[in-house]
Amino acid sequence: MFFSVIVPVFNRPGEVEELLLSLSKQTQKKFEIVIVEDGSTEKCDKVAEKYSDKLKIKYLYKKNEKPAIARNYGSKQAEGDYLVFFDSDCIIPPEYFEIVNSALKKKYTDAYGGPDAASPDFSNLQKAINYSMTSFFTTGGIRGSSEKLDKFYPRSFNMGISEKAFKTTGGFPETKMHPGEDMIFSIEILKHGFNTQRIEKAFVYHKRRNTLKTFFKQVFNFGKTRLIISKIYPETFKIFFYAPSFFTIGTLLLLISAFFCIYSLIPILLFATIIFSDSLIKNKNILAALLAVITSFYQLIAYGTGFIISFLRVNILKKDEYNVLTKKNH
Repeated sequence: MFFSVIVPVFNRPGEVEELLLSLSKQTQKKFEIVIVEDGSTEKCDKVAEKYSDKLKIKYLYKKNEKPAIARNYGSKQAEGDYLVFFDSDCIIPPEYFEIVNSALKKKYTDAYGGPDAASPDFSNLQKAINYSMTSFFTTGGIRGSSEKLDKFYPRSFNMGISEKAFKTTGGFPETKMHPGEDMIFSIEILKHGFNTQRIEKAFVYHKRRNTLKTFFKQVFNFGKTRLIISKIYPETFKIFFYAPSFFTIGTLLLLISAFFCIYSLIPILLFATIIFSDSLIKNKNILAALLAVITSFYQLIAYGTGFIISFLRVNILKKDEYNVLTKKNH
């Protein structure tokens, strides 16, 4: 199988260099790379040129739009029979394509996805954010439950799709929604009758460069779009999508009641202890574990708040917020 790696990028030449360096070390090299510069002012063209003797690279520049549009644009220039999408802030382990190729030979599906992980050289904040995005005790646990109970929905930071399935579905939906367009894409892949799988060993190191402020905003938008997507595709909704909202409301009520009874803080402290202990076991770093407590509360409350606000606007105020999903411009 020949893979085409599609990478949208916006003002991240340093990230692209780390990504290309990791791709140059792959044990299986039957792939090309299509970099789509999405209207950047800090271009990565020189970085691409630097690795052109080690990798087959196509460098494309277009005006700034959305990541989904950039992915579709790059896919039109791809030569591979299987398209692979990475975010620019990913670092790919050396055996990635060897693992994927083996998995697809053993059990072929027209789309797949893989998990993300924290590299040992990540900063403590990056390790903490990665923990809170993948942990069983946060929305990572909710996503994991969804994967066990339902069909797998690949995400665009680490996913692949056959050229046939990509053309049949029309590619990523070119909507006003971001984030969330990759979830819509995965739903459409399944609705068109294609099969998906999660390749557990095909993980990437996802080097999220968030601050706590940008992390909160990002996850808030995840919660908001999760509700909107469920309105358009009600068959994808699961009752445990409400969990972060209940956590948010419960935490607020416990903090208020603590003014009258200090023991109300016990559930919050117990949850913090669980997060700290679990993160310490996984990352073996006390500071990263302490930060994981903060990022986990941030993550659950941001997601829950976004979900609640979107729920109120759509169901109570009757705002037609989800018409953004009906516009596909292929």
